[in-house]
Amino acid sequence: MTISSRILIASAVVFSLSIAINAQQPQQPMGQRPAVQLPDGPAKDAVTTTCNTCHGLNMITGSPGFTQAAWKDLIGTMIKLPDDRAAAISQYLAEHFPPKPGRAPVLVPGNVQVTFKEWIVPTLGQRSRDPLQTADGTIWWNGQFISIVGRLNPKTGEMKEYRLETDAKPHSIVDDAQGNIWYTGNGNGTIGKLEPATGKITIYKMPDPAARDPHTAIFGKDGKMYFTLQQSNMLGRLDPSNGEIKLVTLTTPRALPYGLKQDSHGTIWVSYNGSGKLASMDPETMAVKEHRLPDEKTRSRRLAITSDDMIWFVNSSVGRLGRLNPKTGEVKEWPSPSGPASHPYAIEVIDDIIWYNESNTRPDALVRFDPKTEKFQSWAVPSGVGIIRHMRKTPDGNLTIHQTSTNRIGLAIIGKADGTQQ
Repeated sequence: MTISSRILIASAVVFSLSIAINAQQPQQPMGQRPAVQLPDGPAKDAVTTTCNTCHGLNMITGSPGFTQAAWKDLIGTMIKLPDDRAAAISQYLAEHFPPKPGRAPVLVPGNVQVTFKEWIVPTLGQRSRDPLQTADGTIWWNGQFISIVGRLNPKTGEMKEYRLETDAKPHSIVDDAQGNIWYTGNGNGTIGKLEPATGKITIYKMPDPAARDPHTAIFGKDGKMYFTLQQSNMLGRLDPSNGEIKLVTLTTPRALPYGLKQDSHGTIWVSYNGSGKLASMDPETMAVKEHRLPDEKTRSRRLAITSDDMIWFVNSSVGRLGRLNPKTGEVKEWPSPSGPASHPYAIEVIDDIIWYNESNTRPDALVRFDPKTEKFQSWAVPSGVGIIRHMRKTPDGNLTIHQTSTNRIGLAIIGKADGTQQ
Protein backbone atom coordinates (compact mmCIF):
# COMPACT_ATOMS: atom_id res chain seq x y z
CA MET A 1 0.00 0.00 0.00
CA THR A 2 1.36 3.45 -0.90
CA ILE A 3 1.80 6.28 1.59
CA SER A 4 -0.91 8.25 -0.20
CA SER A 5 -3.32 5.34 0.16
CA ARG A 6 -2.64 5.12 3.88
CA ILE A 7 -3.27 8.83 4.24
CA LEU A 8 -6.52 8.52 2.31
CA ILE A 9 -7.73 5.67 4.51
CA ALA A 10 -6.67 7.41 7.70
CA SER A 11 -8.41 10.64 6.87
CA ALA A 12 -11.86 9.17 6.15
CA VAL A 13 -14.71 9.80 8.73
CA VAL A 14 -18.26 11.04 9.51
CA PHE A 15 -19.61 12.12 6.12
CA SER A 16 -19.23 8.61 4.77
CA LEU A 17 -22.06 7.51 6.97
CA SER A 18 -24.58 9.54 5.02
CA ILE A 19 -23.75 7.60 1.88
CA ALA A 20 -23.76 4.19 3.50
CA ILE A 21 -27.33 4.51 4.70
CA ASN A 22 -28.71 6.62 1.91
CA ALA A 23 -27.77 3.97 -0.62
CA GLN A 24 -30.03 1.43 1.02
CA GLN A 25 -33.13 3.54 1.71
CA PRO A 26 -35.49 5.54 -0.51
CA GLN A 27 -34.25 9.09 -0.75
CA GLN A 28 -35.91 11.56 1.59
CA PRO A 29 -37.06 14.86 0.14
CA MET A 30 -34.41 17.52 0.64
CA GLY A 31 -34.37 18.74 4.25
CA GLN A 32 -36.42 15.88 5.74
CA ARG A 33 -34.55 13.51 8.06
CA PRO A 34 -35.82 10.57 10.07
CA ALA A 35 -36.04 11.19 13.82
CA VAL A 36 -33.29 9.26 15.62
CA GLN A 37 -32.58 8.89 19.34
CA LEU A 38 -28.92 8.40 20.19
CA PRO A 39 -27.82 6.35 23.24
CA ASP A 40 -27.17 8.29 26.45
CA GLY A 41 -23.58 9.27 27.11
CA PRO A 42 -21.35 12.23 28.03
CA ALA A 43 -20.98 13.42 24.42
CA LYS A 44 -24.52 12.70 23.22
CA ASP A 45 -25.47 16.37 22.99
CA ALA A 46 -22.19 17.26 21.27
CA VAL A 47 -22.73 14.56 18.65
CA THR A 48 -26.31 15.66 18.08
CA THR A 49 -25.50 19.33 17.59
CA THR A 50 -22.32 18.74 15.58
CA CYS A 51 -23.34 15.93 13.25
CA ASN A 52 -27.00 16.78 12.74
CA THR A 53 -26.04 20.15 11.26
CA CYS A 54 -25.13 18.54 7.95
CA HIS A 55 -26.78 15.14 7.87
CA GLY A 56 -29.35 13.04 9.68
CA LEU A 57 -28.35 11.07 12.77
CA ASN A 58 -29.57 7.94 10.98
CA MET A 59 -26.30 8.17 9.07
CA ILE A 60 -24.58 7.35 12.37
CA THR A 61 -26.97 4.71 13.69
CA GLY A 62 -27.01 2.91 10.34
CA SER A 63 -23.28 3.17 9.69
CA PRO A 64 -20.95 0.16 9.51
CA GLY A 65 -19.27 1.40 12.71
CA PHE A 66 -15.65 2.36 13.35
CA THR A 67 -12.90 2.34 15.94
CA GLN A 68 -12.24 5.59 17.83
CA ALA A 69 -9.23 6.39 15.63
CA ALA A 70 -11.26 5.79 12.47
CA TRP A 71 -14.21 7.84 13.78
CA LYS A 72 -11.86 10.71 14.58
CA ASP A 73 -10.24 10.56 11.16
CA LEU A 74 -13.60 10.34 9.40
CA ILE A 75 -14.93 13.37 11.27
CA GLY A 76 -11.84 15.25 10.16
CA THR A 77 -12.85 14.92 6.50
CA MET A 78 -16.16 16.64 7.26
CA ILE A 79 -15.53 19.33 9.79
CA LYS A 80 -12.64 20.86 11.73
CA LEU A 81 -13.13 20.55 15.50
CA PRO A 82 -10.99 21.40 18.53
CA ASP A 83 -8.95 18.38 19.62
CA ASP A 84 -10.82 17.88 22.90
CA ARG A 85 -14.24 17.99 21.21
CA ALA A 86 -13.13 15.61 18.44
CA ALA A 87 -11.75 13.21 21.06
CA ALA A 88 -14.95 13.24 23.11
CA ILE A 89 -17.19 12.74 20.09
CA SER A 90 -15.07 9.96 18.60
CA GLN A 91 -14.88 8.16 21.95
CA TYR A 92 -18.67 8.27 22.29
CA LEU A 93 -19.18 7.04 18.74
CA ALA A 94 -16.68 4.21 19.08
CA GLU A 95 -18.31 3.05 22.31
CA HIS A 96 -21.84 2.99 20.93
CA PHE A 97 -21.17 2.37 17.23
CA PRO A 98 -18.14 0.03 16.96
CA PRO A 99 -17.30 -1.81 13.72
CA LYS A 100 -20.06 -4.18 12.60
CA PRO A 101 -19.14 -7.61 11.25
CA GLY A 102 -20.19 -8.90 7.88
CA ARG A 103 -19.58 -5.85 5.69
CA ALA A 104 -16.23 -6.88 4.11
CA PRO A 105 -16.40 -7.43 0.34
CA VAL A 106 -15.72 -10.78 -1.27
CA LEU A 107 -12.76 -9.89 -3.47
CA VAL A 108 -12.23 -12.00 -6.57
CA PRO A 109 -8.62 -12.29 -7.79
CA GLY A 110 -7.62 -11.99 -11.43
CA ASN A 111 -4.95 -10.87 -13.89
CA VAL A 112 -6.10 -7.29 -14.56
CA GLN A 113 -4.31 -4.57 -12.60
CA VAL A 114 -6.10 -1.51 -11.19
CA THR A 115 -4.53 1.34 -9.25
CA PHE A 116 -6.35 4.16 -7.50
CA LYS A 117 -5.52 7.83 -7.27
CA GLU A 118 -7.64 10.16 -5.12
CA TRP A 119 -7.80 13.81 -4.13
CA ILE A 120 -9.60 15.43 -1.17
CA VAL A 121 -11.64 18.41 -2.35
CA PRO A 122 -10.94 21.88 -0.90
CA THR A 123 -14.24 22.44 0.96
CA LEU A 124 -15.15 19.70 3.43
CA GLY A 125 -18.70 18.47 3.93
CA GLN A 126 -19.80 19.17 0.38
CA ARG A 127 -20.84 15.63 -0.70
CA SER A 128 -18.49 15.66 -3.69
CA ARG A 129 -19.76 13.38 -6.43
CA ASP A 130 -20.26 12.40 -10.08
CA PRO A 131 -16.84 13.37 -11.51
CA LEU A 132 -16.10 13.35 -15.22
CA GLN A 133 -12.93 13.93 -17.21
CA THR A 134 -12.92 16.10 -20.33
CA ALA A 135 -10.71 15.68 -23.40
CA ASP A 136 -8.07 18.08 -22.04
CA GLY A 137 -7.60 15.90 -18.95
CA THR A 138 -9.45 18.18 -16.53
CA ILE A 139 -11.62 16.41 -13.95
CA TRP A 140 -14.87 18.11 -12.96
CA TRP A 141 -17.15 17.26 -10.05
CA ASN A 142 -20.12 18.76 -8.17
CA GLY A 143 -20.54 19.40 -4.45
CA GLN A 144 -24.21 18.73 -3.77
CA PHE A 145 -24.54 19.98 -0.20
CA ILE A 146 -22.86 23.36 -0.78
CA SER A 147 -23.90 23.99 -4.41
CA ILE A 148 -20.58 24.09 -6.22
CA VAL A 149 -18.95 22.73 -9.34
CA GLY A 150 -15.28 21.89 -8.96
CA ARG A 151 -12.33 21.59 -11.33
CA LEU A 152 -9.20 19.49 -10.81
CA ASN A 153 -5.95 19.39 -12.75
CA PRO A 154 -4.85 15.80 -12.04
CA LYS A 155 -1.27 16.52 -13.14
CA THR A 156 -0.72 19.30 -10.60
CA GLY A 157 -3.47 18.65 -8.05
CA GLU A 158 -4.68 22.25 -8.43
CA MET A 159 -8.40 22.66 -7.70
CA LYS A 160 -10.93 25.42 -8.15
CA GLU A 161 -14.55 25.60 -6.99
CA TYR A 162 -17.28 27.59 -8.76
CA ARG A 163 -20.18 28.75 -6.58
CA LEU A 164 -23.68 28.16 -7.94
CA GLU A 165 -27.00 29.53 -6.69
CA THR A 166 -27.16 28.44 -3.07
CA ASP A 167 -30.32 26.35 -3.38
CA ALA A 168 -29.25 24.48 -6.53
CA LYS A 169 -27.93 21.41 -4.65
CA PRO A 170 -26.65 19.86 -7.89
CA HIS A 171 -27.14 16.12 -8.11
CA SER A 172 -24.90 15.54 -11.12
CA ILE A 173 -22.98 17.17 -13.96
CA VAL A 174 -22.40 16.49 -17.65
CA ASP A 175 -20.24 18.24 -20.26
CA ASP A 176 -21.27 19.29 -23.76
CA ALA A 177 -19.36 19.35 -27.04
CA GLN A 178 -18.29 22.97 -26.44
CA GLY A 179 -16.70 22.20 -23.08
CA ASN A 180 -19.44 23.70 -20.92
CA ILE A 181 -20.38 21.96 -17.67
CA TRP A 182 -24.09 21.46 -17.08
CA TYR A 183 -25.56 20.60 -13.69
CA THR A 184 -28.93 19.31 -12.50
CA GLY A 185 -30.38 21.62 -9.85
CA ASN A 186 -31.87 18.93 -7.63
CA GLY A 187 -32.72 21.44 -4.90
CA ASN A 188 -34.46 24.16 -6.90
CA GLY A 189 -35.86 22.50 -10.03
CA THR A 190 -33.37 23.89 -12.54
CA ILE A 191 -30.75 22.94 -15.08
CA GLY A 192 -27.65 25.12 -15.08
CA LYS A 193 -24.83 25.71 -17.56
CA LEU A 194 -21.38 26.82 -16.40
CA GLU A 195 -19.03 28.33 -18.98
CA PRO A 196 -15.57 27.60 -17.51
CA ALA A 197 -13.71 30.25 -19.48
CA THR A 198 -15.78 33.10 -18.05
CA GLY A 199 -17.51 31.58 -15.03
CA LYS A 200 -20.86 32.63 -16.50
CA ILE A 201 -23.84 30.59 -15.35
CA THR A 202 -27.09 30.28 -17.30
CA ILE A 203 -30.11 28.83 -15.50
CA TYR A 204 -33.05 27.03 -17.07
CA LYS A 205 -36.09 26.62 -14.82
CA MET A 206 -38.47 23.69 -15.07
CA PRO A 207 -41.70 24.73 -16.84
CA ASP A 208 -43.82 22.67 -14.42
CA PRO A 209 -43.69 23.30 -10.63
CA ALA A 210 -44.22 19.54 -10.14
CA ALA A 211 -40.81 18.97 -11.74
CA ARG A 212 -38.89 19.54 -8.55
CA ASP A 213 -35.71 17.49 -8.70
CA PRO A 214 -33.62 17.12 -11.89
CA HIS A 215 -31.36 14.16 -11.18
CA THR A 216 -29.04 12.69 -13.85
CA ALA A 217 -28.44 14.04 -17.37
CA ILE A 218 -26.79 13.01 -20.64
CA PHE A 219 -26.38 14.72 -24.00
CA GLY A 220 -27.85 12.80 -26.92
CA LYS A 221 -26.56 12.40 -30.44
CA ASP A 222 -28.88 15.26 -31.44
CA GLY A 223 -27.15 17.68 -29.08
CA LYS A 224 -30.11 17.85 -26.72
CA MET A 225 -29.97 17.07 -23.02
CA TYR A 226 -32.04 14.22 -21.60
CA PHE A 227 -32.52 13.94 -17.85
CA THR A 228 -34.41 12.17 -15.10
CA LEU A 229 -36.39 13.69 -12.24
CA GLN A 230 -36.50 10.90 -9.67
CA GLN A 231 -39.01 11.95 -7.01
CA SER A 232 -41.08 13.84 -9.57
CA ASN A 233 -41.40 10.62 -11.62
CA MET A 234 -40.58 12.42 -14.86
CA LEU A 235 -38.19 12.42 -17.80
CA GLY A 236 -37.06 15.66 -19.42
CA ARG A 237 -35.46 17.04 -22.57
CA LEU A 238 -33.71 20.40 -22.87
CA ASP A 239 -32.83 21.96 -26.22
CA PRO A 240 -29.74 24.16 -25.62
CA SER A 241 -30.36 26.08 -28.85
CA ASN A 242 -33.50 27.76 -27.50
CA GLY A 243 -33.79 26.68 -23.86
CA GLU A 244 -37.02 24.77 -24.45
CA ILE A 245 -37.74 22.06 -21.88
CA LYS A 246 -40.23 19.26 -22.45
CA LEU A 247 -41.31 16.88 -19.68
CA VAL A 248 -43.16 13.57 -19.61
CA THR A 249 -44.61 11.86 -16.54
CA LEU A 250 -44.15 8.11 -16.23
CA THR A 251 -47.23 5.92 -16.02
CA THR A 252 -45.77 3.67 -13.32
CA PRO A 253 -46.32 5.33 -9.92
CA ARG A 254 -43.11 5.89 -7.97
CA ALA A 255 -40.97 4.47 -10.76
CA LEU A 256 -38.18 6.75 -9.47
CA PRO A 257 -36.26 7.17 -12.77
CA TYR A 258 -32.55 7.33 -12.02
CA GLY A 259 -29.70 6.72 -14.48
CA LEU A 260 -30.00 6.90 -18.26
CA LYS A 261 -27.97 6.13 -21.41
CA GLN A 262 -28.44 6.28 -25.18
CA ASP A 263 -27.94 3.29 -27.50
CA SER A 264 -26.49 3.30 -31.01
CA HIS A 265 -29.93 3.81 -32.56
CA GLY A 266 -30.60 6.91 -30.47
CA THR A 267 -33.05 5.34 -28.02
CA ILE A 268 -32.80 6.65 -24.46
CA TRP A 269 -32.77 3.91 -21.80
CA VAL A 270 -33.72 4.62 -18.19
CA SER A 271 -33.29 2.63 -14.98
CA TYR A 272 -36.08 2.56 -12.37
CA ASN A 273 -35.09 2.79 -8.72
CA GLY A 274 -38.68 2.24 -7.55
CA SER A 275 -40.06 -0.49 -9.79
CA GLY A 276 -39.02 -3.80 -11.34
CA LYS A 277 -38.75 -2.31 -14.82
CA LEU A 278 -36.48 -0.49 -17.24
CA ALA A 279 -37.76 2.05 -19.74
CA SER A 280 -36.88 3.17 -23.26
CA MET A 281 -37.79 6.55 -24.71
CA ASP A 282 -37.97 7.83 -28.27
CA PRO A 283 -35.84 11.02 -28.23
CA GLU A 284 -38.02 12.78 -30.80
CA THR A 285 -41.52 12.01 -29.56
CA MET A 286 -40.52 11.26 -25.94
CA ALA A 287 -42.87 8.27 -26.04
CA VAL A 288 -41.91 5.87 -23.25
CA LYS A 289 -42.02 2.07 -23.37
CA GLU A 290 -41.58 0.10 -20.15
CA HIS A 291 -39.81 -3.25 -19.98
CA ARG A 292 -40.82 -5.43 -17.06
CA LEU A 293 -37.99 -7.44 -15.52
CA PRO A 294 -38.47 -11.04 -14.31
CA ASP A 295 -37.90 -10.28 -10.63
CA GLU A 296 -40.36 -7.69 -9.30
CA LYS A 297 -37.96 -6.99 -6.43
CA THR A 298 -35.49 -5.52 -8.93
CA ARG A 299 -34.51 -1.92 -8.25
CA SER A 300 -31.93 -0.46 -10.62
CA ARG A 301 -30.07 2.77 -9.98
CA ARG A 302 -27.99 2.93 -13.16
CA LEU A 303 -27.36 1.17 -16.45
CA ALA A 304 -24.78 0.93 -19.24
CA ILE A 305 -24.81 -0.22 -22.87
CA THR A 306 -22.28 -2.36 -24.74
CA SER A 307 -21.45 -2.02 -28.44
CA ASP A 308 -23.99 -4.72 -29.33
CA ASP A 309 -26.72 -2.56 -27.72
CA MET A 310 -27.24 -4.95 -24.83
CA ILE A 311 -28.60 -3.08 -21.80
CA TRP A 312 -26.64 -3.83 -18.61
CA PHE A 313 -28.11 -2.80 -15.26
CA VAL A 314 -27.24 -3.05 -11.59
CA ASN A 315 -29.94 -4.92 -9.70
CA SER A 316 -29.28 -2.97 -6.53
CA SER A 317 -31.98 -4.48 -4.33
CA VAL A 318 -30.94 -8.12 -4.69
CA GLY A 319 -27.21 -7.83 -5.42
CA ARG A 320 -27.04 -8.88 -9.05
CA LEU A 321 -25.71 -7.68 -12.40
CA GLY A 322 -28.31 -7.87 -15.16
CA ARG A 323 -28.50 -7.81 -18.94
CA LEU A 324 -31.54 -7.10 -21.11
CA ASN A 325 -31.58 -8.02 -24.79
CA PRO A 326 -33.86 -5.31 -26.28
CA LYS A 327 -34.56 -7.38 -29.42
CA THR A 328 -35.77 -10.53 -27.67
CA GLY A 329 -36.67 -9.27 -24.20
CA GLU A 330 -34.42 -11.95 -22.66
CA VAL A 331 -32.98 -11.04 -19.27
CA LYS A 332 -29.98 -12.77 -17.70
CA GLU A 333 -28.48 -12.01 -14.31
CA TRP A 334 -25.32 -12.89 -12.40
CA PRO A 335 -24.94 -12.76 -8.59
CA SER A 336 -22.49 -10.07 -7.52
CA PRO A 337 -19.42 -11.51 -5.73
CA SER A 338 -20.34 -10.07 -2.30
CA GLY A 339 -23.86 -11.43 -2.36
CA PRO A 340 -27.49 -10.27 -2.18
CA ALA A 341 -26.82 -7.37 0.21
CA SER A 342 -23.89 -5.92 -1.78
CA HIS A 343 -26.08 -3.23 -3.40
CA PRO A 344 -24.46 -2.61 -6.82
CA TYR A 345 -24.77 1.09 -7.63
CA ALA A 346 -22.71 2.81 -10.36
CA ILE A 347 -21.95 1.08 -13.66
CA GLU A 348 -19.91 1.80 -16.80
CA VAL A 349 -18.66 0.00 -19.91
CA ILE A 350 -15.10 0.20 -21.24
CA ASP A 351 -14.22 -1.84 -24.35
CA ASP A 352 -17.32 -3.96 -23.71
CA ILE A 353 -16.14 -4.87 -20.20
CA ILE A 354 -18.62 -4.10 -17.41
CA TRP A 355 -17.44 -2.13 -14.37
CA TYR A 356 -19.57 -1.42 -11.29
CA ASN A 357 -19.27 -1.06 -7.53
CA GLU A 358 -20.69 -2.86 -4.52
CA SER A 359 -21.83 0.08 -2.39
CA ASN A 360 -22.90 -1.77 0.76
CA THR A 361 -19.52 -3.36 1.43
CA ARG A 362 -16.83 -1.76 3.55
CA PRO A 363 -14.61 -0.89 1.89
CA ASP A 364 -16.53 -0.07 -1.26
CA ALA A 365 -15.55 -2.66 -3.91
CA LEU A 366 -14.90 -2.01 -7.60
CA VAL A 367 -16.01 -4.98 -9.73
CA ARG A 368 -15.07 -6.01 -13.27
CA PHE A 369 -17.18 -8.43 -15.34
CA ASP A 370 -16.17 -9.87 -18.70
CA PRO A 371 -19.32 -10.81 -20.67
CA LYS A 372 -17.35 -13.21 -22.90
CA THR A 373 -15.99 -15.35 -20.08
CA GLU A 374 -18.67 -14.42 -17.50
CA LYS A 375 -15.90 -14.03 -14.94
CA PHE A 376 -15.58 -11.40 -12.20
CA GLN A 377 -12.62 -9.64 -10.65
CA SER A 378 -12.81 -7.07 -7.85
CA TRP A 379 -10.74 -4.61 -5.81
CA ALA A 380 -11.22 -2.74 -2.54
CA VAL A 381 -11.28 1.04 -2.99
CA PRO A 382 -8.55 2.36 -0.63
CA SER A 383 -10.74 5.01 1.00
CA GLY A 384 -13.93 3.05 0.41
CA VAL A 385 -16.11 4.01 3.34
CA GLY A 386 -18.44 6.24 1.42
CA ILE A 387 -19.87 4.93 -1.89
CA ILE A 388 -19.22 5.47 -5.56
CA ARG A 389 -22.56 6.82 -6.85
CA HIS A 390 -21.56 7.36 -10.47
CA MET A 391 -18.57 6.31 -12.56
CA ARG A 392 -17.66 7.37 -16.07
CA LYS A 393 -15.15 6.39 -18.71
CA THR A 394 -12.27 8.81 -19.18
CA PRO A 395 -10.92 9.75 -22.64
CA ASP A 396 -7.97 7.37 -22.12
CA GLY A 397 -10.06 4.41 -21.00
CA ASN A 398 -9.97 4.65 -17.21
CA LEU A 399 -12.71 5.46 -14.70
CA THR A 400 -13.57 8.56 -12.73
CA ILE A 401 -14.75 7.56 -9.25
CA HIS A 402 -15.48 9.30 -5.95
CA GLN A 403 -16.41 8.84 -2.31
CA THR A 404 -19.29 11.17 -1.53
CA SER A 405 -19.08 10.81 2.22
CA THR A 406 -15.37 11.47 2.55
CA ASN A 407 -15.09 14.24 -0.02
CA ARG A 408 -12.82 12.47 -2.47
CA ILE A 409 -12.56 12.57 -6.24
CA GLY A 410 -10.53 9.85 -7.88
CA LEU A 411 -9.39 7.78 -10.81
CA ALA A 412 -9.36 4.02 -11.18
CA ILE A 413 -6.46 3.45 -13.56
CA ILE A 414 -6.99 0.23 -15.44
CA GLY A 415 -4.00 -1.82 -16.54
CA LYS A 416 -3.63 -4.82 -18.79
CA ALA A 417 -3.31 -8.36 -17.53
CA ASP A 418 0.50 -8.09 -17.79
CA GLY A 419 0.48 -5.13 -15.38
CA THR A 420 1.09 -2.35 -17.93
CA GLN A 421 -1.28 0.59 -18.31
CA GLN A 422 -3.76 0.53 -21.16
